[in-house]
Amino acid sequence: MASNSLTITDNSTGKVYGIPITNGAIRAMDLRHIRTGPDDFGLLSYDPAFMNTASTTSRITEIDGDRGILRYRGYPIEELAERSSYLEVAYLLLHGELPTLGQMDEWVYQITHHTWIHENIKKFMDGFHYDAHPMGMLVSTVGALSTFYPEARQGDAETRRLQIVRLIAKMPTLAAFAFRHSLGMPYAYPDNGLSYVGNFLNMLFKTTEVKYQPNATIERALEVLFILHADHEQNCSTNAVRSVGSSRVDPYSAVAGGVAALYGPLHGGANEEVLRMLRGIGAQGRIPEFIKQVKEGKAKLMGFGHRVYKNYDPRARIIKRMADEVFEVTQPSPLLPVAQELERIALEDEYFVSRKLYPNVDFYSGLIYQAIGFPVEMFPVLFAIARTSGWLSQWQELLADPEQKIARPRQIYLGQGMRQYVEMGKREEDAPEIG
Repeated sequence: MASNSLTITDNSTGKVYGIPITNGAIRAMDLRHIRTGPDDFGLLSYDPAFMNTASTTSRITEIDGDRGILRYRGYPIEELAERSSYLEVAYLLLHGELPTLGQMDEWVYQITHHTWIHENIKKFMDGFHYDAHPMGMLVSTVGALSTFYPEARQGDAETRRLQIVRLIAKMPTLAAFAFRHSLGMPYAYPDNGLSYVGNFLNMLFKTTEVKYQPNATIERALEVLFILHADHEQNCSTNAVRSVGSSRVDPYSAVAGGVAALYGPLHGGANEEVLRMLRGIGAQGRIPEFIKQVKEGKAKLMGFGHRVYKNYDPRARIIKRMADEVFEVTQPSPLLPVAQELERIALEDEYFVSRKLYPNVDFYSGLIYQAIGFPVEMFPVLFAIARTSGWLSQWQELLADPEQKIARPRQIYLGQGMRQYVEMGKREEDAPEIG
């Protein structure tokens, strides 16, 4: 057997199999050679929620959860957050390299001149109920864009490039319109004299002023938050985009699938859950009792721990610094002292340290969003704007990978075997409920 292989012995037959190891993984299809019976199709691997299954190779985002490292195309997230802009990071994710000055100017020009949406999309949004969730509106309108750009179904590179530009450009417009719809306010059109993030703030908060000028601190804080959320390798929503995109559907439909996945409280709604937790605690003096309830399994510590990170989430350190800057120009959150004291106690408590429960990206981001003026319903929408460039990078990589076929996982069937049909009048009345 080769040294870079795994030897498996089937104890039921005595057969020995050598499975090659490549890039730290074995191919699940190699398990098909192991047959446990004359009628089976080979051994399957069973991995609910993909806890230890790599579905793809990727060159976009690298995470080292044990060391708390996050890099986009090799660049540390700390350097990008400090020195870059969101559109520059989006270019990096999509093209693999940081842009030159000329490339950046052209990229910004393209994005800037595709921020407007068709007036019929506005009419479509007007049809939503006044209290429609902004995230539900975003799922629908992103998917609806595919009907406005039917050429998106074509597979050539230039057509794909145009749809990528359109999606990154129009996502803030759709998000801002959904926000203002929820408030009963008239839509504010794009102002392409502003930056990508500044224009988004304009469409959100402009009222009677002739020219909206965003606060520089808030604009930069939101820019950094967008950079931190731009990609995070094969998370739930990215997996959804790749899975839907594997059917070769247009990118609007694939990204709508990602937005829908992000809608869930276990993904895009996590920072909202942090705020609810902090409100429930209410005061610093109640933290010890809350910690006691967490240890007893009677309460959940939200914003700590991560499926991937077993160290301090590098994004959380950056966001904590941004929170201090934002609160200097906004109304300080009364929940901030509670959050800081909770973090201090948890990081010193052996119960949490031994379980590697460190603050993640969601712990402080909700407090920042709230201070800027966003209701909790908008939190996952902001996440979706930022993650669009990552989703599209992953979608683009998927299409270029010859090994990626249409996603179709296997299952292990545990239901009834062969049964004979029974006429309705002869069936027993105590049939089980559907569940």
